[in-house]
Amino acid sequence: MSKFNAGQLSALDRIRKPEGGLTLGIELPLDNDWSPEREARRIRENRPFGVPDLADYPDLVRQVDRSGFAAVWMRDVPVFDPNNFGDAGSVYDPFVNLGFLAGITENVALGTAAIVLPLRHPMMVAKAAASVDQLSGGRLILGVASGDRPVEYPLLGLDFEQRGEAFRSAVSYLRDAWTTDGLPIGDGRVEPSLDLLPKPQQTQISMIIAGQGRQSPDWIAANMEGRFVYPNGLERLAAQAHDWRAARQALDLPRGAFVSAFHLDLADDPNEPATPRRFGARTGRNAFVEHLNALEDAGVDHLALLLRPSRRPLNEVIDELARDILPTLNAQSPSAKTAAE
Repeated sequence: MSKFNAGQLSALDRIRKPEGGLTLGIELPLDNDWSPEREARRIRENRPFGVPDLADYPDLVRQVDRSGFAAVWMRDVPVFDPNNFGDAGSVYDPFVNLGFLAGITENVALGTAAIVLPLRHPMMVAKAAASVDQLSGGRLILGVASGDRPVEYPLLGLDFEQRGEAFRSAVSYLRDAWTTDGLPIGDGRVEPSLDLLPKPQQTQISMIIAGQGRQSPDWIAANMEGRFVYPNGLERLAAQAHDWRAARQALDLPRGAFVSAFHLDLADDPNEPATPRRFGARTGRNAFVEHLNALEDAGVDHLALLLRPSRRPLNEVIDELARDILPTLNAQSPSAKTAAE
């Protein structure tokens, strides 16, 4: 269990700086199975593409936690579909994984990107999320989504086309379950003789939406504390971040958090120029810092790094990021820039 007292800081505050600026997190799984060398080994071993090697996972997570990163993120992939998607994601059940991480980390926010809400009964999600929040000392950020894999819905007897309505209903239930005395039983009704325990350690677990969830921008701004968007060009990200903050401001709500991701292959040579790849790049750290500065200027609060394309050992990559890049971001935050002027 974390030594941190939740009253000092919310989980969302771990990934956004009050004065603005960029923070970095790590997206699970911690494996570089997409690198050319590891891909060749996978083929020799006759393993399916997209299933990571998690042998070093606990040690690498501990390294991330003590190195100054703001968060670790995991995906929710209930069923491995090698023919249509070919990616097993973080492999473990997300709430089991979150409980494990709560026990071996103390500093990072624990984020989901994202729980597919319509696939689970909201009462069980509410209990699992509140349990993680208590066990982690208030470090859970619950990323939520409506899901984009049609194969999962019929397996559970659910209507894929109704996922938007189911998503909205689940969000409403979660809010009620975490704050209401008694047990919500639907349609605004509460059974006072029952309750759902534990309640979260945070006053309210922050929810951020991955994608659109089949919801309108106004609904997202009113009901979510953050947005997690796919990697995009700088102009597109800047427009999305602006629209998000404008919608929040119009409702007189705090700015929340704007989050994106990046698939990183960090080169040995710090001066190697960036070679774009889908959702990211192979790049030396100097060009990468320039890109991070541009993301900060575009309004991105937090960037989740996926290291699966890395050709170098992940412990070396994590060490370089912590030693040479995180201090640069802190030094170039808006408050630090103002103080230097």
